[in-house]
Amino acid sequence: MADFLAAIAAALPDDGTAGALAGRVWRPGIGPAVVAIRADGVIDLSATFATSTDLCETPDPAAALRAATGENLGPLDAIIANTPRDTRDAAKPWLLTPIDLQSVKACGVTFPISMLERVIEERARGDLAAAARFREEVQALIGDDLAKLKPGSPQAMALKEALIKQGAWSQYLEVGIGPDAEIFSKCQPMAAIGTGADAGVYPGSSWNNPEPEIVLVINSNGRITGATLGNDVNLRDVEGRSALLLSKAKDNNASAAVGPFLRFFDATFSLDDVRSTVVTLTVEGEDNYRLEGASSMSRIARDPEDLAGQLLNPHHAYPDGAVLYLGTMFAPIEDREAPGKGFTHKSGDIVTIANPRLGRLVNRIRPTDQCERWTFGAGALMRNLAGRGLLKG
Repeated sequence: MADFLAAIAAALPDDGTAGALAGRVWRPGIGPAVVAIRADGVIDLSATFATSTDLCETPDPAAALRAATGENLGPLDAIIANTPRDTRDAAKPWLLTPIDLQSVKACGVTFPISMLERVIEERARGDLAAAARFREEVQALIGDDLAKLKPGSPQAMALKEALIKQGAWSQYLEVGIGPDAEIFSKCQPMAAIGTGADAGVYPGSSWNNPEPEIVLVINSNGRITGATLGNDVNLRDVEGRSALLLSKAKDNNASAAVGPFLRFFDATFSLDDVRSTVVTLTVEGEDNYRLEGASSMSRIARDPEDLAGQLLNPHHAYPDGAVLYLGTMFAPIEDREAPGKGFTHKSGDIVTIANPRLGRLVNRIRPTDQCERWTFGAGALMRNLAGRGLLKG
């Protein structure tokens, strides 16, 4: 437990509270509160912004966040230290995920390397032992350096036709190099977890992994207003059996981690920073196992604005806005135990997803039925806010 507490302590970006950082905190006896993370403490902004969605829908969230005033709940480090469920003092505040009513969406196979891994999952039919053999076969057919290939371009369509003739086409190649991105629902609104929480892996899975990602904050008009970090916990064996099992592979109790804070765009942070950034991953196991990796956004095949536009447009409306996982290039394949067995999580793994501009999202892996069960949904939030007199016309 000491290792987990130490890992979650360093949540802030490298420039501390210089950016416009928003979060959410549970206040015992009161309920969830939207907060600003400032040098002098964690400031409850509930009187101005009843929900995270309300803040994200303002014309300039960064300016609105800085201008709002409220009660100081105390230092951030004390609230973070009280967040893990098994050591929590229920009489003191703890940190939540920074989102609430926004739709939680995710992109798949936006990086060439992750696209190859999805093709391998499909060909192996979820059989981890067969994956290494199929990996060599797939790379021999299409190579592993497709970063310069623009999805939907004439060159991409020519490659598609060539692969179809060889009998090597895949539904994952379709969304990887075709014109339409894969965008799916990661979880329901209010179901995501934040830093310091246990993240869930379905215990029936024998091949699974973390997916470190940048997560965009998008308002109901389709404007990208900020970003945060995400872990798109994934069951590779389940999705490998059939892409129609995507919801079972992706949407499980405590399997969508988002946080630690929303950082809104301003003079200190922009979409161009997102485009050029690197997200790092560390997995530390109770068996002294350690894994490190990284995803560089410079290698994404589709621009973040294109992905946001494919999510929210005249044909798809999200009145409460959305957050969008942009995909990962890092799918761990190194053997954890026996040769040929690849990587899979063990209960107790501490997963840290970090970025200098967005901070550190840290979660501990537990079986889904041992994680804190999601019970506070949109209905509960509305009743809570109504009881506090915070709902405004």
